[in-house]
Amino acid sequence: MALEPTDARSSRTPETEALLLDAALAELLAHGIRRTTASDIARRAGVSRQTLYRYWPDAQSVFAALVTREVLSAMPASGAPADDLDAFAALLVATADVLRRMPLLDRLRTTDPELFGRYVLTRLGTSQRAMHADLAARIARGQDDGFIRAGDPGTLAAMVLLIVQSAVQSAPLVAEWLGGDEWAEELRAALTGYLGGAR
Repeated sequence: MALEPTDARSSRTPETEALLLDAALAELLAHGIRRTTASDIARRAGVSRQTLYRYWPDAQSVFAALVTREVLSAMPASGAPADDLDAFAALLVATADVLRRMPLLDRLRTTDPELFGRYVLTRLGTSQRAMHADLAARIARGQDDGFIRAGDPGTLAAMVLLIVQSAVQSAPLVAEWLGGDEWAEELRAALTGYLGGAR
């Protein structure tokens, strides 16, 4: 594979990348992934297709970057406090609720379920790996502070990720039994029960 010329790489800017991702989000929400092309994204962003190709090789790569950006934006700040188990669970539930309400994920779920399934069921993406690392670090701190049970932080983080991801993915399926408030409360109970255990 030929390397991209240095001048093409140096012409990339965070502002243009954000502009393209914003355009991709607008196109996806309006038309869905299957009906959105690289040309559509570039046109909405007001740039040429060649400009888009300096950042990503195709529309699918843009969508992958967009999902990563949007999901990571829901993560709490690295310094967000969690002084006890209830505060930690509340932080996790608040993050999950942001994801549950995220227009991008809702659009993927309803109009592009195969792609949604690929991102959340069959592959570990950048955002999931980042979430796992963040969870493991927070869990280790909670263990040091004595409010999270013993166990390998990476193992506990993996199960927490599964619990939260499942709750977010399947929330619409159980909406008749678990409204927003009930959903949040039961998720909190599940997390505190799992992470508290016998310390």
